[in-house]
Amino acid sequence: MSGDNIACPVCDVMYHLPPELADGETRCARCGYRLTLGQSEAITRVVGLALTSVVLMGMVVFLPFLDLEAGQFSNSATVYDAVMGFSTGIMMPLSLAVMGFIIVLPLLRFGLLIYALAPVVLHRPNAPGANAALRVAIRLKPWAMAEIFMVGVAVALVKLAGMATLHMGPAFWAFVGVVVVAALKDTLMCRNTLWTALANNKA
Repeated sequence: MSGDNIACPVCDVMYHLPPELADGETRCARCGYRLTLGQSEAITRVVGLALTSVVLMGMVVFLPFLDLEAGQFSNSATVYDAVMGFSTGIMMPLSLAVMGFIIVLPLLRFGLLIYALAPVVLHRPNAPGANAALRVAIRLKPWAMAEIFMVGVAVALVKLAGMATLHMGPAFWAFVGVVVVAALKDTLMCRNTLWTALANNKA
């Protein structure tokens, strides 16, 4: 039996969603929580949130992330500066891993979602390789770890707060925005809805 299993995030009831229901709105029978949106609305929101995430991620990479002041000493750093600060010697693999998990993979995932689903929103034929792009984007979800980076930043801020004066730069708030927007986007990504939209988007 084809379809997708969905758990209601409010009351934890499990549902099996057949493909024929993926293009409509469904609600939990127990609590009324909306489990899936209508196909066109959901796809439009996913693409819009992915575009927003790309813009915010560009701000994260190049704008100041954190300003630190301790006596006469002050310093400002971007996420790119922090990553590249460990790019030599024995720490290079760690630097590459951090860049991959918090910058490259999230951007790649957002880009693949836009590539695969934007033609659906614009009522254009599917892009070449759209199915493969969507499949990779879904599989990359566990590996795009922007929110894990924010947890690490929060721990570091607690430890540094007693030693220096800290000012969050625009990139910090942009990164918070990326985490929030990505979470909202993931709540809309019912796989049945996405695959049905691609299948029904005829040339």
